[in-house]
Amino acid sequence: MLLKCLKVILNSCYPGCLRVTKFEELLSVGTRFLTGFHQGLEMLRRPPLIKSEMVERIIKANESRRLKAYVEAGCINPHDGVQNLNKLHTCLVGLQDHLRKAKSLLLELEGFMENVASAMQAAETSSSELPEETCKNGLDHQAMVFDKEVELCHLEKSKVTDYAAMMGIIYAMLKQDYTMQEKIVSSLNLKSSAGELESYCLMWSLRPFVNDEIMFQAWKLVT
Repeated sequence: MLLKCLKVILNSCYPGCLRVTKFEELLSVGTRFLTGFHQGLEMLRRPPLIKSEMVERIIKANESRRLKAYVEAGCINPHDGVQNLNKLHTCLVGLQDHLRKAKSLLLELEGFMENVASAMQAAETSSSELPEETCKNGLDHQAMVFDKEVELCHLEKSKVTDYAAMMGIIYAMLKQDYTMQEKIVSSLNLKSSAGELESYCLMWSLRPFVNDEIMFQAWKLVT
């Protein structure tokens, strides 16, 4: 029973690590959409061209009806404005889709963690009950089997406990990371300042709640 519980834990940790990998892969997609929103909004708010004496001479030397209309519009192409608005919409939809996928992975990871917790509890219960049963029966063969099982479990239990603890830490970090991403996406709008957008992009890439060293140690455990 004890070995069976430990196997359940190991079987839950490995697919849990695969979900972590998918979560990490989603991050780069989200980064691309967030950067695209930043760039699109900055282009949309680009100030009109400042007419210096040199610019005036260039315009006068190459004057045409089309150029004149462009200058009168503040050197802003209406078609570019429409494209930028479409880009902003696409990036927002992409970020919302990113959040849906990330949340789904976290829910799956949470399910694995619940399995691990249940298996750990069962393993502890089984570990405490086996010696008592062996003593009651007093059978040499059963005692021998139990001794072998205990020896094997001692080798595995430490590693399994490390797996479970590591996965718990990683889940907590990713959940905080997701919460931060969710707040950033919900804050995005056409009035977001350049400073705010730069801060959002920086926080998204730095991931202050995720410890890279712990992530590296987790992969060492399963490889």
